[in-house]
Amino acid sequence: MKKLYFCIFALFFLGISFAQQTQSSYDYTQAFAPNFYSTTATSYRSASGKPGPKYWQNEAHYTIKASLDPEHNKITANLSLRYVNNSPDTLDYIWLQLDQNLFQKNSIGQKTTPQSASRYGDAASEFDGGFEFTEIKLDAKTSERYTINDTRMRIDLPNSLAPEGGEITIGISYSYIIPQYGADRTGIQATENGNIYAIAQWYPRVSVYDDILGWNTTPYTGPGEFYLEYGDYQVEVTVPSDHIVVMGAELLNPEEVWSDEQLRRLDQARNSSKTVIIRDEKEVNEIANLSSKSKQQKTWKFELKNARDIAWASSAAFIIDAAKISIGSNKSILAMSAYPKESIGNNGWERSTEYTKAAIEHYSAKWFEYPYPIAVNVASNVAGMEYPAISFCSFDAKGADLWDVTDHEFGHNWFPMIVGSNERLHGWMDEGLNMFMNTLSTKQFNKGEYHSNIGARNAIAKAFSSKSLEPVMSTPQGIKERNIGLLVYYKPQYGLELLREEIIGKESFDKAFRTYIKNWAYKHPTPDDFFRCIENETGVDLAWFWRGWFLNNWLLDQAIEKVEYILASPNNGALVTISNLEQLPMPVVIEATTESGEKHRIKLPVDIWQNTNKWTVKIPTQEKLEKVIIDPDRKYPDINPENNVWTSK
Repeated sequence: MKKLYFCIFALFFLGISFAQQTQSSYDYTQAFAPNFYSTTATSYRSASGKPGPKYWQNEAHYTIKASLDPEHNKITANLSLRYVNNSPDTLDYIWLQLDQNLFQKNSIGQKTTPQSASRYGDAASEFDGGFEFTEIKLDAKTSERYTINDTRMRIDLPNSLAPEGGEITIGISYSYIIPQYGADRTGIQATENGNIYAIAQWYPRVSVYDDILGWNTTPYTGPGEFYLEYGDYQVEVTVPSDHIVVMGAELLNPEEVWSDEQLRRLDQARNSSKTVIIRDEKEVNEIANLSSKSKQQKTWKFELKNARDIAWASSAAFIIDAAKISIGSNKSILAMSAYPKESIGNNGWERSTEYTKAAIEHYSAKWFEYPYPIAVNVASNVAGMEYPAISFCSFDAKGADLWDVTDHEFGHNWFPMIVGSNERLHGWMDEGLNMFMNTLSTKQFNKGEYHSNIGARNAIAKAFSSKSLEPVMSTPQGIKERNIGLLVYYKPQYGLELLREEIIGKESFDKAFRTYIKNWAYKHPTPDDFFRCIENETGVDLAWFWRGWFLNNWLLDQAIEKVEYILASPNNGALVTISNLEQLPMPVVIEATTESGEKHRIKLPVDIWQNTNKWTVKIPTQEKLEKVIIDPDRKYPDINPENNVWTSK
């Protein structure tokens, strides 16, 4: 931050009562440089931000049969992956992601995770996890032509996989020990009535092969999340008979796993806008108090179509409730919550289903209709993590905290579950866009029950004012962990709010944002695709904004340099000269207040800074001015609001 010195001058114009000496580092030739986009349109990606006429992506269809062993905290499974190569390229090998290998003691992630105060480790330092493989088959034939490198597996194919529709089926038998605290994305929460198992990253997942990088093989180290292909899932999970399994998918055999009374309550919930208890605390306690534990098991069968991942949870401690989600097409969609008795009370998880329902209904109405058959919120030791149709949230969250995490995690069903961006490289494309949506949903929920007007938005500008901050466009792995919240979540959110409210306009921006979601639903957009779509849909050239806010960590410092009356008379109006002192340009809002209290407000477009770092604007007043201020509503991220104000004193 530059240090500004203020001086008061007695100038020859009567009525000039203020001027500042300022030094600007603004370079308009950089800010408004042409040719922002480094690539031109292809047949795969249009210059308008749409998928091109020959856009392609590969498919991954999974059939998984798994069992949970609570005694040893172990998952054992058989997976069948049908992989379809829709690319124009012949493939000689396939890469898989082995996310559980993060928890091996010698993984890249363990070696690069700070020793303390990190979200991305396992709480038990002695834990040594990872996948164990017993067999790998290619088209039903056992293969040993594979290599494991940290969280990646390369499988060499016996025959090349043909382009434009070639298929192969990969069979994998495997197991792993569930980490107690799995990088705040999966784990085990102890409760009085048994452990809650939040199960994710639980099967080998095929890496994305795309037209940008080919195989995306960036290792999983914790901060960067996931980039996955779309496909269909058939999953069977076998657990102890006293467990309840919830999954982000349609349950195919409810009659085999729910009691008759629970089935009746589920039918009631499907037609109820109010929360209906499906399995209550009394039922949980009755099973927990049995003197002898049954060794019997149940198998829960699920199906999910056109999704990029699948996750689940299991516990004997679950209280279950549900309600109907009402969206435009009147589908029968359930909002469901699974939580232990410890989570009830003081505005706690008894409201989880209400929150889940409200979030899904809001986003469906405003942006794009929710596509999944259920939305499940699970109380766990995961502070907040999203998967298609299911979220893991902190079991002790209450009130506004529970609303915030529920709303945020279910917002992720739009970014990145529907719009499948590359979270491993561009974390802001899911977190930042989701945070932007969350601000609008929170304002609407229950007449603003949890909406907090925190005051001037530019009060948080200081958080972005350090020149040592990395750019938003850095990868999550390339950002200091303490900066991830600012740069992946809050700064993109703030930037989109500026575009919507101050630069483009709400109606035009919302329409463009909806178009982006529609264009890239179940596809893989890049940052350029997002930037191009917003520009083409709104007709606004925003290269200066993308360049300053996302590609660089440029700062904003607008200042009033001088105020003078024309021909030394207030009757002729006043001239206000403003300066742009830092590298980021923005529109300017000026409000002048006269001695009688009359206010004059002028908004200047960002275009005034295209070829200068100073601008003079006329205030059409016929009396003396009492005060002139830049950004009177404090909407912009000005790092030095003190030089935004002139007073007659």
